[in-house]
Amino acid sequence: MQVLIVFLLVSSFSDFIFALLVGTSTALYPSSSDVVELTPDNFDRKVIQSDEVWIVEFFAPWCGHCRNLVPEYTKAAAQLKGVVKVGAVDADQHKSLGGQYGVRGFPTIKIFGANKRKPEDYNGPRSAKGFVDGAIDAIRKKIESQGGSGGGSSSGSGSKDNKDVVELTDSNFEDTVLKSEDIWLVEFYAPWCGHCKNLAPHWAAAATELKGKVKLGALDATVHQVMASRYRIEGYPSIKFFAAGKKDSDSVQDYNGGRVTKDIVEWAMEKFAENIQPPEIKQLVSGSVLKEACEEHPLCVVAVLPHILDCQSKCRNDYLTILQSMGDKFKNKMWGWVWSEAGAQSDLEGALDIGGFGYPAMAVVNTKKMKYSILKGSFSSDGIKEFLRDLSFGRGSTAPVRGASLPKINSVDAWDGKDGELPAEDDIDLSDVELDDLSKDEL
Repeated sequence: MQVLIVFLLVSSFSDFIFALLVGTSTALYPSSSDVVELTPDNFDRKVIQSDEVWIVEFFAPWCGHCRNLVPEYTKAAAQLKGVVKVGAVDADQHKSLGGQYGVRGFPTIKIFGANKRKPEDYNGPRSAKGFVDGAIDAIRKKIESQGGSGGGSSSGSGSKDNKDVVELTDSNFEDTVLKSEDIWLVEFYAPWCGHCKNLAPHWAAAATELKGKVKLGALDATVHQVMASRYRIEGYPSIKFFAAGKKDSDSVQDYNGGRVTKDIVEWAMEKFAENIQPPEIKQLVSGSVLKEACEEHPLCVVAVLPHILDCQSKCRNDYLTILQSMGDKFKNKMWGWVWSEAGAQSDLEGALDIGGFGYPAMAVVNTKKMKYSILKGSFSSDGIKEFLRDLSFGRGSTAPVRGASLPKINSVDAWDGKDGELPAEDDIDLSDVELDDLSKDEL
């Protein structure tokens, strides 16, 4: 019994001395080791934002099992060098980081693979071979989850489907969100939050649907606490709306819509419609005008108005007013709008079969597919609205653009807003013409 007591005292004293010794260091692993020391300052950058698979041990310096693990874990790090990253976190010193990933005992080992926001617990053998096998299995799973495409996760969902969600941090928030002219919806989440996990696929799908109109971002508020504190985040997920244009303290609002894709998109599009300006209806005077309207927008509306001699300024302005009102009505579609005078761009009219029904005429072009649709109804507010509404819902017939490309555009003078005038006919001066030179018929 005395021997047992002495052994326990010596053992406890040994552990105490070891704890004192390692307490002055920051990790069990020396800097020369292939095991990377991880802290709250570098964890997100090195592990979460990287494309590499990581095995991470959460340890406590006083933990006997952690000390026993050091040789095998170090050996595995050396064997996996250049293939999988191996790291270690002193979770006794960095309790917040351990708590973030649900660490309740030591050592806890997690694999950050296909889903960086939802690492897997490693439950295999505590040997170098076991760690290597677990790492290779994680690589295989990552390849399968990506379907052969590259890229890491950028939001709470952790899947390749969230490619359009912008990952935000304390360091990039100001430049990415506050200094941009764009409209933003930002989710502040916690990786362990069940409601955040449920929201993630809807957030990712909404980001894709809203691409080019409203930007969606996600910020891990448990890691990036500066921004979370600035916007007084007290629950997860919290969603904030940042209006378009220059942003200040009044630019942010609470999102109060639903938490499914349809609700998020509808709420965001209402905000988008409030902020966007109606398109300018530009006269087609050069190739650059057509390029900007058709190649930089999903669709472009091409109107061909009657010649100014057939439809004077009031008539033309009435048509332009209709086009402007339609541009305003469909402004959230972000289409390009141009108009031309009949005959000024005959090659374009031919490519789009415009003019067969007379003027004014209209076609809508998709330059990515090189297809177009012709307005066959009346060139009026109601007729054009019905035509464009059908197109916006994917209805209506299309035809391929002749030549499979848009033709060269003639450079013409812009309309001056005035009525057209017939060219003056030159008077014939007969004073110097000998009568004998003219036939009687000519006279």
